[in-house]
Amino acid sequence: QVQLVESGGGLVQAGGSLRLSCQASGSSNSVIRRAWYRQAPGKQRELVAGITSGGNTNYADSVKGRFTISVDIAINTVYLQMNSLTPEDTAIYYCYLLKVGRTYWGRGTQVTVSS
Repeated sequence: QVQLVESGGGLVQAGGSLRLSCQASGSSNSVIRRAWYRQAPGKQRELVAGITSGGNTNYADSVKGRFTISVDIAINTVYLQMNSLTPEDTAIYYCYLLKVGRTYWGRGTQVTVSS
């Protein structure tokens, strides 16, 4: 059983930065993809950024050029560096892990950007 533990959320002013972390328990073997999703109040959960085991990345249009996803395989941790934050980035951010035959979700970390 894999557990994902997110950290790094908080309150920041517009224009500021945060770095989210998500550490996965267990082995990094059989990982296909890691990603960050977010869900704002009253909205559907949406993909923010993803990275495959081969290092290919993709981003939501709204965060391109501002957010960067990266992974440290040695400690089975995925990061989301978020710069130039705006109030529209306010949401709960969820870590996602896809392994062969199974998906995993973290419990989420709140990011609040004040204007």
